[in-house]
Amino acid sequence: MPDRVAMYLQDAHPIRDGIEYVRYAESKGFEAVWQAESRLVRDAIVPMAAFAACTERIKIGSGVINNWTRNPALIAATFLTLDDLAPNRIMLGIGAWWDPLARNVGINRRKPLTAMREVVTVVRDLLAMKRVTFHGEFVNVNGIELDIVHGRREPRNVPIYIGATGFKMLELTGEIADGALLNYLVSPKYNEQAMAALERGARKAGRSVHQLDRPQLIVCSLDTDRKKALDNARKLVTQYLGQQPHIMKASGVSQELLDEIQHVLTWPATEEDIERAMELVPDDVVQMITASGTPEECRAKVRQYVAAGCTCPVLYPLGDDVKMMIDAFADGYSN
Repeated sequence: MPDRVAMYLQDAHPIRDGIEYVRYAESKGFEAVWQAESRLVRDAIVPMAAFAACTERIKIGSGVINNWTRNPALIAATFLTLDDLAPNRIMLGIGAWWDPLARNVGINRRKPLTAMREVVTVVRDLLAMKRVTFHGEFVNVNGIELDIVHGRREPRNVPIYIGATGFKMLELTGEIADGALLNYLVSPKYNEQAMAALERGARKAGRSVHQLDRPQLIVCSLDTDRKKALDNARKLVTQYLGQQPHIMKASGVSQELLDEIQHVLTWPATEEDIERAMELVPDDVVQMITASGTPEECRAKVRQYVAAGCTCPVLYPLGDDVKMMIDAFADGYSN
C-alpha cells in the first residue's frame, strides 16, 4: 500500500463487530487501529486486548487514555501486558482529558503541562525496565520497577503519543513524545499552526518535527449518496462547533456561525437543540473539518491533511458501511 492509513473506533459498534472490522482492515493493509476512550463510555484497554488477540500484524493504540485516572505505574503495567499479548504492536496514546467531566469526578486538572510531562517521563522509564524514583508535583514514586516474574524483561517498544489539541500541549508533545495524535474536526489550516508548535517543542529536544510521527484522527463519512454522507457528519460537527469554538475558529470557521451555534446550543444540549443547530451548519463547513462525501471527495480531503503535516490518517468511520470505507482506502489515497 503506497500510503499509511489507520482506523479509529469509538463505541458505535459492538466490540465483536469492531474485531471483525479490525481484522478486515488488517487484511486490506491498514497500519493500525486506535481505540477511543472518552467521557464515561467504553474503556480503551479491553477492546485493545481483543483486537490484539485476534490479529497478527496491525498495530493497536489507545486514542487516548488520560493521564489523571490511572497512575503512571498502572499505565506502564497495563501497556507492558498489552505488549506481552502483541509484541511491538502496541502504542500508548495519552491525553489531558477535559472539563467538565474531570471536575465532575473530583479531578482538578491544574497545570496540565506539568502533569503530562511527569506522567510520560515515569511511564517511559518504567517501560524501559528502569528502576524509577521520581518526586514531582503530581507523580511521586520511590524505587519502583515493573516486577516481572516469568515474562520478558527487556525494554518494551511501546511508543508514546500525546493526543494534543492546544498549542502549548502540542509544543510539549514535540519535546517529550514519540508522536502526536492530532485531533479530528479541525481543518488543514489548523494543522499548519499545530506543526509550528510541534517544531518549537522538537527544537528544545534537539530534533526536528519531521522526526516525530504525526497520525491524525479524521472523521470520514463516506457514502455513494453524497447528501447522506454529509448529513451523517453534520450532527457531530454541530456538537463540536458548540463545544470547541476556539479550535473551530483556528480552523477557519467564521465567528458569525460560531455565535449562531452558541445561541442555539446550551450545555448540556438536548437532541432538539442539536437538531435546530444542525440546520445552521452548511455543507462547506462540514467538509472543511471532515472527510465527507463520495469516496473520491473523502480521499481528496485526506490528501489535504497529509499535505498539511499528517503522517498517517486515522479514519473515524461515520458511515453505515465501515467495510466500504476500508475498501475506499485499501489502495491508499494518492489516486
